Amino acid sequence: MRSTQPTVNSIIQVAGVRDRGEAGMLGAAGVDWIGFPLRLALHAPDTSEAEAVAIIRALKPSVTSVLITYLDTATAIAQFCRELAVRHVQLHGEIAVAELQRLRELDGGLFVIKSLVVRERNESELAAAVWRFSPQVDAFITDTYDAATGACGATGKTHDWRVSRRLVELSPRPVILAGGLTPDNVAAAIRAVRPAGVDVHTGVEDRDGRKDPQLVQRFVAAARDAFAAG
Repeated sequence: MRSTQPTVNSIIQVAGVRDRGEAGMLGAAGVDWIGFPLRLALHAPDTSEAEAVAIIRALKPSVTSVLITYLDTATAIAQFCRELAVRHVQLHGEIAVAELQRLRELDGGLFVIKSLVVRERNESELAAAVWRFSPQVDAFITDTYDAATGACGATGKTHDWRVSRRLVELSPRPVILAGGLTPDNVAAAIRAVRPAGVDVHTGVEDRDGRKDPQLVQRFVAAARDAFAAG
């Protein structure tokens, strides 16, 4: 059981960076967390593990690095976090409660975020997952399932925000919203869901898959205004 309720409030996370220059741009734009998707089930990573280490080392102190991974054993997760020197990990695959308990034993200081992937007619399943995993995690992140590819994130697709709003209301842990967010819809999403944070990946990328500075700035500004409006 986590002994204290962690503070997650109005967080803006951008997932997937190519290099140190792109990461620096995100930090300068006011992004709070930068996610590093690595060792994934389907998608190719945005950068190599060696480059991710270099990027993380170069981040300014105000920016938090987050490992995003489908690893599902405590030993592998803890080891990879040590290799990257990250203290936040976002788990997007299936994982047993026993493995999360073991992860706490191996490294009780990790900030653990568990995904809740919204697909058709699985709201009851997600609600049950909230209660099952809450004692072992610090936050949740909702995301969108893509039936065409089997992807559970970075799909560029939104889901029914009413499901995420219900999970926010149910969860004793903070809930971050992801899934198809863009500068044009993030304010509406925050108003509808009332999440503790928002996450964007493909919604601020150009045609080449690189983070577009103007899109990032618009996303941050829209999210900040929506969070401030309450």
